[in-house]
Amino acid sequence: MSRLKNDTFLKAARGGKTNHIPVWYMRQAGRSQPEYRKLKEKYSLFEITHQPELCAYVTRLPVEQYGVDAAILYKDIMTPLPAMGVNVEIKGGFGPVIDQPIRTYQDVERLGQIDPEHDLPFVLDTIRLLTTEQLTVPLIGFAGAPFTLASYMIEGGPSKNYNKTKAFMYSEPRAWFLLMEKLADMTIAYVKAQIHAGASAIQIFDSWVGALNVQDYRNFMKPTMLRIFSELKKENVPLILFGVGASHLIMEWNDLPVDVIGLDWRLEIRDARAMGITKTLQGNLDPAVLLAPWEVIEERVSDILTQGITQPGYIFNLGHGIFPDIKPETIKRLTQFIHEFKQ
Repeated sequence: MSRLKNDTFLKAARGGKTNHIPVWYMRQAGRSQPEYRKLKEKYSLFEITHQPELCAYVTRLPVEQYGVDAAILYKDIMTPLPAMGVNVEIKGGFGPVIDQPIRTYQDVERLGQIDPEHDLPFVLDTIRLLTTEQLTVPLIGFAGAPFTLASYMIEGGPSKNYNKTKAFMYSEPRAWFLLMEKLADMTIAYVKAQIHAGASAIQIFDSWVGALNVQDYRNFMKPTMLRIFSELKKENVPLILFGVGASHLIMEWNDLPVDVIGLDWRLEIRDARAMGITKTLQGNLDPAVLLAPWEVIEERVSDILTQGITQPGYIFNLGHGIFPDIKPETIKRLTQFIHEFKQ
């Protein structure tokens, strides 16, 4: 049975009016919190996510500390890949590393499909624990989008230019589209399982798709994204799409059956609205601003909020994730300021 007491985030995600501006933060659970850093002295990310009680604690901690309007499940976009046969290691301070990157059609053929209940029970048990016993705000589930996952699988780790990914896309289109099909199948199954376990909304992180121009996005990615969101739309929960450095793609995203478009800090909300975006918008403070004096933070945030509330359908967030140098007390003060904001 749901314990939901605050559905402000869900109302805004569906374009409805709300009594206050809802707010949550990407990476709100993580390295900026001393409690989390203490846990990481003992456990790896994978070890935390494989223990539902521990993972639920990390997920709900920012809700209790900051008073945000939604929780986002603590895990990594790489979580489902081992079940497909991909050997992933998360290296601290660097990111995901894959020791056998994809190079051929045969490499793609070897990738398996997942059964979330069998392969990822720890994820689903964490969701059930949070939504039936612990949270009074909505829980956001999430997954990495196929391009972003493929970039790690082909590059072998983080990249600044995605040259190997693009080269594979251009030179091996048959293998590329099979990879997209397999990652789409995984994403649909994985996200539906999260929803059935109790997640109230879903964010798809297409973190690095901004590396593509509009034409390549239309040709190589948009059909896959349309298939994923069309399938997920049947579940009747709000769907959010977010990427970094992808402002040039938001008109393409606007065509997709998503409810919310997440903006990074490079495109102002007023400019997105002027382009004709009518969906709910989420964002979009540059997280680096949170290292500035409070007067600067308040000025920047007030401007974003004023732009955001010109029409119903607005959720405050950062333009990317919270990073370790940001102080928890700043995040708490920011959350209170947003909740009390009146134009």
